[in-house]
Amino acid sequence: MPEPGVSPHRSVMIVLAYLWVLALIPLLVEKQDPDIQWHAKHGIVLTIAELVLLFAYVLFTSLVSLATFGLGCALSLLLVFAWIGILALHVVAMLKGVNGGRLIVPGVSEYAERL
Repeated sequence: MPEPGVSPHRSVMIVLAYLWVLALIPLLVEKQDPDIQWHAKHGIVLTIAELVLLFAYVLFTSLVSLATFGLGCALSLLLVFAWIGILALHVVAMLKGVNGGRLIVPGVSEYAERL
């Protein structure tokens, strides 16, 4: 039997917390479990940081493509590797969360604790 304040759906909610916009589900549904709340807030902050970086990268790549088409195409290919890295980050965060830990991402995790 789960402890008071601990969700019986803990693992599912922590996985949802790191699936971009789906992080809103555990944030809104599991208000009693502070660990799930932390992971949901962390997932939302991580998603916002990724979107900001993606926008800046696309803007930079577009400007470089206007100047030199070849270099812009090469920079666009780097985006594929960046997405692989982002997916790996989310999987590691999910695994640590399900196993009772927290993945601390420098420059991002402090914002999750402020919310």
